[in-house]
Amino acid sequence: MRFGIFDHMDDAGVPFTQLYADRVRLAEAYDRAGFYGYHLAEHHATPLGGAASPGLFLAAIAQRTVRLRFGPLVYLLPYYHPIRLIEEVCMLDQMSGGRFELGVGRGVSPLEADCYAVDFKSAPAVYREGLKVLLQGLASDELTFEGEHYRFRKVPMVLRPVQRPHPPLWAGVLAVASADWPAENDAHIVSLGPRTLVRAIVDRYRGTRTRLGKPDDRLIGVGRHVVVADTDAEALAAARRAYPRWVESFRWLWVRHGTLPGITAMYPDSFDELVALGHGIAGSPDTVRDFIAADVEATGVNYHLSWFAFGDLTLAESLRSVALFAREVMPAFAQPHAAAQA
Repeated sequence: MRFGIFDHMDDAGVPFTQLYADRVRLAEAYDRAGFYGYHLAEHHATPLGGAASPGLFLAAIAQRTVRLRFGPLVYLLPYYHPIRLIEEVCMLDQMSGGRFELGVGRGVSPLEADCYAVDFKSAPAVYREGLKVLLQGLASDELTFEGEHYRFRKVPMVLRPVQRPHPPLWAGVLAVASADWPAENDAHIVSLGPRTLVRAIVDRYRGTRTRLGKPDDRLIGVGRHVVVADTDAEALAAARRAYPRWVESFRWLWVRHGTLPGITAMYPDSFDELVALGHGIAGSPDTVRDFIAADVEATGVNYHLSWFAFGDLTLAESLRSVALFAREVMPAFAQPHAAAQA
């Protein structure tokens, strides 16, 4: 069982200078605490997306951490020129000594696509072709590619990644049928939402790998909002205050256009409703530990990702969550592994 971090880097009600500085300090804390990976979302033209250029922030993480693996979840491939992205991935993998994790996707928001003049209907085809270019370029000394959307002839690939042929692939999976591609292509996955849906995604993913004769060696994750404090009351007070601001950022661009995202039900108005749905937890270490044990049992995941920073949670509140989680929650899930090793 491994633990990681998911982060939207949403508007916290502080200047962006402070937002970025606080998130760097949190990344240092994740590194010291022994978390496996830090996964950063990419969004545009919305207060949900303070990391609109995730590579810039991840370059800072590369220099301020030692063991923590990190990457986008996900790069929105239709928004990038493939050669530009190949070079960025190589730089980040080199700067971190081979700790980069390559999350890829097409994007789920037509409103954000409009802001970039990206044709949302053709985005899936552009994504699939762009991914082929990306992987081929990362593994080659010279790139030649002929497709519908991209054409390259003998482009020298001077920059190379540390991890060959390319850094580990990741995909966000929100629908059962979408589990097949990452399973077939050895990508790790992260899902969100109801435990029954996550379980169905996990079973489909593992079933596809079994059918293809592939080993059960990928990380299969689920992300949840998590606040830890000394008492349930203290944690709930912070979460109840901070979560509505995150929801406001989550919905902001959609509300501006007079609508709401399709997954609104997954993230209701209040934190208590979120907890009732099983999509988050706030409490003492004992409460959080019990929640994660139940979440893992119900979903079958082997990688649990926490949102320790969301809404207007202060740096001190998030650091406290991380410290308590690392000291009093994570060790409980290491014991079965230690017993197996013995």
